Parts: sequence; structure tokens; C-alpha cells
Amino acid sequence: MRLTEIRIAGFGGQGVILSAVVLGKAASIYENGFATMTQNFGPEARGGACSAQLVVSDAPVLYPYVARPDIVVIMSQEAYNRFAAELKPGGTLIIEEDLVRVSNVNLDKKVYSIPATRFAEELGKRMVLNSVMVGFFSAVTKLLSPDAVRKAVADSVPSNFRELNLKAFDRGYEYGLTTKAGAPPELEEVGYAQE
Repeated sequence: MRLTEIRIAGFGGQGVILSAVVLGKAASIYENGFATMTQNFGPEARGGACSAQLVVSDAPVLYPYVARPDIVVIMSQEAYNRFAAELKPGGTLIIEEDLVRVSNVNLDKKVYSIPATRFAEELGKRMVLNSVMVGFFSAVTKLLSPDAVRKAVADSVPSNFRELNLKAFDRGYEYGLTTKAGAPPELEEVGYAQE
């Protein structure tokens, strides 16, 4: 895997930090690469702004902070407003489509959207939306092997929620295999769709 800068952002309670931990663990433990992660919280524990910066590479990471992310995963409107502009040209934007409205999409970016919260609710627990997002991330970016990420999910969640989180991962991954990069539906209607 080449050096890749990733920002994951949303609000407290969505599993933003755990998503970064899972991806970092997949890269460093299950793919024998390297990863660094830093995190940021708002003053509130749940519901406040939350973000994680993750750098993964096949060589030691010399600088742990994300300067210009290759991939941005957004799970709330506030996070979109704050972090979407950081994405480098040609980068990948992944959004929770039911919680984020996209505006001003540059056509030099790949945009993927998933109703992760809805899928998590269908599985019975909203709290597994991060595992849905991690599965979707794995499918659309192809940065890390799905087996490595799945193992990292299993290793990172409490044993009594392991099966549910693995189902959530699989749901996101399967959805990602069938999706295509493009603008979210509300922008496709006004001519922003990408190939």
C-alpha cells in the first residue's frame, strides 16, 4: 500500500475513532504495514464534533498528521462543512448519504455515498454504522484487503457485539461492490455526476 492520508469525521457516538483504529490495525497488524492515528474531540462526549487522522503506508510513517487527505470519510453535516475542502485533487470522498448534503463538488474528486445509519438500524443497532462504513470504505477504495479489515473489526469490538459488527461490515462491503463513483443523487440531477 502506498502512503495514504485519511480523515474520518462525524460526531461523538458514531464510532469515528474506532473506524480509524480498525483501519490502522488492518494496515499495521494484518497487512504488515505501518499506521499512525491522531484524534480530535469536541467539548461534548456524545454528539460533539469528532475526527481522526490516519496515515497508512508500507514504509514507516515519518509524519503522523494528515496535511492533505487522499480519502475523507464524512458522517455528519458539520464534519462535511469543516473537512471536505481538505480533500486533495483526485481524492476520494465517502459520505453517509442520509446525514450529509454535498455542495460544491469539484469534478476532480470521486464521491461515494452509503446510507450507513439506515443499514445499521436494519441490522438492529445504530451503533454499528461505523462497521458498515469501514466495510464500504474497504470495497470502494481497495486500499486494504477486505480480509485484513474484517479481522481488525473482529479484534476491535467487544465479543458480545462481534457477530453484529461483522454482519455490518459485510453489509457495507457488499453495498460498496455494487456502487459506482459519482455525485450523490441530489447533485446528479443538476449535472454533477462523475464517472
